[in-house]
Amino acid sequence: MNKWIIVFLCLAFAKASLAQESEKIKLPVVRNFEASYLYGTILEHNPDIAHLITDHPSGVMLRYNRKTYGEKEWESRFNYPDWGITAVYQDLKNLYLGEVYSAYGHYNFYFFNRNLELSLGTGLAYINRPFDPVTNARNNAYGSRITSSTYLLVDYKRENIYRGIGFQAGFTIVHYSNANVKAPNNSTNSWLFNVGLNYNLGYDKAPVYKKWEKTPYSEKISFNAVARIGVNESDVRGSGQYPFYTFSFYADKRIGFKSSLHAGTEVMISEFLKEYRDYQANSYPENGITGDENFQRVGVFIGHELHLGKTSVVTQFGYYVYRPIEFETSNYNRIGLQRRFNEHVFASLTLKSHGAAAEGVSLGIGYRL
Repeated sequence: MNKWIIVFLCLAFAKASLAQESEKIKLPVVRNFEASYLYGTILEHNPDIAHLITDHPSGVMLRYNRKTYGEKEWESRFNYPDWGITAVYQDLKNLYLGEVYSAYGHYNFYFFNRNLELSLGTGLAYINRPFDPVTNARNNAYGSRITSSTYLLVDYKRENIYRGIGFQAGFTIVHYSNANVKAPNNSTNSWLFNVGLNYNLGYDKAPVYKKWEKTPYSEKISFNAVARIGVNESDVRGSGQYPFYTFSFYADKRIGFKSSLHAGTEVMISEFLKEYRDYQANSYPENGITGDENFQRVGVFIGHELHLGKTSVVTQFGYYVYRPIEFETSNYNRIGLQRRFNEHVFASLTLKSHGAAAEGVSLGIGYRL
């Protein structure tokens, strides 16, 4: 039940993050559709998944893009990006990994006279052959049917070559991981070449890009309080899923139209660490864990927020100043999306990890003074 609650919350947040207040749009709407074929390989980022890399995965990527033309100032500042949704089917060409169906919300950014496209997408994936201790024990990459997924796409893209039809070609990196919601979670990264066609619906009605004058922008220091919640499991298979809670307090300083800087502290209450502590104390007493240690942690962090209208991308780097139980490293990082509902209230969906080792995905609600 817990994982379906997380799925529902992720989808609700993704929908809110991509909402662009369409009722305020006055310019004609131009939509772009893409279809691409995928072919590539699974990268061996961890030797534990070497036995799962047996062939070249292939698939199909379908994308819907809503074009922007500068109706809002942030669109002009970012060279008129697209926003939209992506659907991907991927055959991983391995008996134990099976097939993956995934859906994402994404943004496209353009460079070099809009011929180079950089796209970032985040969403959820359905794994049809996850780990099972009896029927699929060799799949140590995916411990659950539902995983989080992100992709990075770089394309050479030409639109409107003939009556709205164009083409694109480039490469994509697709990451599947359940963020330690359930072990095992070694994850996979697919490097895929893609080629396909695109079509602009309403190409003959495309408006002229509206250019906003760049003016200095800054805000005074503000203070934020955020409460985060999620579910995860330690790396010990079968140890169970437990909730975790994080309470963050930080100051932010808007240094420009696009960026803010963060600095703060937080308390982390991770129930899985209690189970991990007891397991280590009983099974591996030579590791020095007695079973009496406090499972709570305290960290300090700095960060950056990239503003895309009411939606923003948050990146934070932290250090534990208090952690009685040694789990992973002393440094951690957090990345995710944040969405402002009004001047004070915002929500976030973030992934906390130690380097490339994910600890958990959390949904947060915050208040900004």
